[in-house]
Amino acid sequence: MSTSTTRPLLKKVIEPIEQFVRAEAFSGILLMAVTVLALAWANSPWAEAYTATWNIPFTIGFGEFAISKPILLWINDGLMAIFFFVVGLEIKREILTGELASVRNAAFPVIAAIGGMVVPALIFAFLNYGQPGISGWGIPMATDIAFALGILTLLGNRVPLSLKLFLVTFAIVDDIGAVLVIALFYTSDINLLSLWIGIGVFGILLILSAMKSRLMWVYVILGIIMWVAFLKSGVHATVAGILLAMAIPARSKISERDFIASTNNVLTDLEQLQIKTRALEPEDDDEMQGHFQDAVHTIEANCEEALSPLRRLEHSLHAWVAFIIMPIFALSNAGIIINAGMMENFTEPVVIGIILGLTLGKPVGIMLFTWLASVTGLAVKPPTISWLHILGAGLLGGIGFTMSIFIANLAFTSAEMLASAKLGILAASLVAGTIGYLLLRLSNNRPSPKV
Repeated sequence: MSTSTTRPLLKKVIEPIEQFVRAEAFSGILLMAVTVLALAWANSPWAEAYTATWNIPFTIGFGEFAISKPILLWINDGLMAIFFFVVGLEIKREILTGELASVRNAAFPVIAAIGGMVVPALIFAFLNYGQPGISGWGIPMATDIAFALGILTLLGNRVPLSLKLFLVTFAIVDDIGAVLVIALFYTSDINLLSLWIGIGVFGILLILSAMKSRLMWVYVILGIIMWVAFLKSGVHATVAGILLAMAIPARSKISERDFIASTNNVLTDLEQLQIKTRALEPEDDDEMQGHFQDAVHTIEANCEEALSPLRRLEHSLHAWVAFIIMPIFALSNAGIIINAGMMENFTEPVVIGIILGLTLGKPVGIMLFTWLASVTGLAVKPPTISWLHILGAGLLGGIGFTMSIFIANLAFTSAEMLASAKLGILAASLVAGTIGYLLLRLSNNRPSPKV
């Protein structure tokens, strides 16, 4: 493949990831601030207001067709479905055109993600075997990509771009694992009728996608119906967000060649009109301005057809998720009441399992699995990152936060056990993030010798 062909393909893969990193990084910094605010609010003289605010009932619909839930559950079941929808769009894009599209490029971070999920889950299960908290085994498997990238941003050029791409890719695979765990293991009693309705709607969405339908309002309406069906089925409603994302068309309506040719023709015509305009009388300016506006509308229409629905939705929703939905989730879920008896909870198996799973299991799992893959030739470590970089990224992977808290909400019905789990998540995320930051800050960009 020639250099001239390789560069556009490389740019096509790298640019969306760089945009993703910038947005997620700022989101992570915002999440840190909101988490501090939630903790301050929950431990202030207005602590009762914090609890009462998220338990205010909110109803949508009327009569028998109404859904009534506390605001907290609307956030966890509703807003987080939008979060998972955007996650699904990112996963689909990565599989089709990103790092996960190439087996060679994907092998190393995919194996890292598997190690980063398996080892923490085993540590937690070992410490909680036969205990009431065993249902929380999925909590330390998760990685909060926003927090992790926020810390990487603070490091600036001390870490190579390839490390950021590695972290993004293994965190996305981590998200896939978390979605599967939620769908398969964290469900209540199944209502088969509602489940089949949800599956049927998903089938209709797939048919629309195969027909290359671009009527987004149809996808939105069917997506809402599927969300309600899954909500009533016992399978967690956020799964509907992932399934809807999988049905969104990822192909442009026109090819790159047609877009370039059509746009070039319009620009050529505009240039010729501009030349003619110089020789026209002033009263003819309005007519030429009309031609100019028509040309702009044509280019706008070309851009609309050239941009796939997947890219358009991901671009338009990402800011809402990163800067509104995730901070609201953090504000409503991260408020833990800290008191003198809180230290006693650190001896509970659930807390120990989460802390060791995230701070020890994540980096050990990522390092062990990637080292074995390198030694056996199953995958190749990128030459621009060192094993110290990978260890640091593994520690940042131990920042579970958003996804870990989300899984904890599904795993535990006991308020006391949920509070303990959140304590473990926050403590582990703080420790893992701090050590990971310091380790990467002290590291350099020189690659280590090949294994």
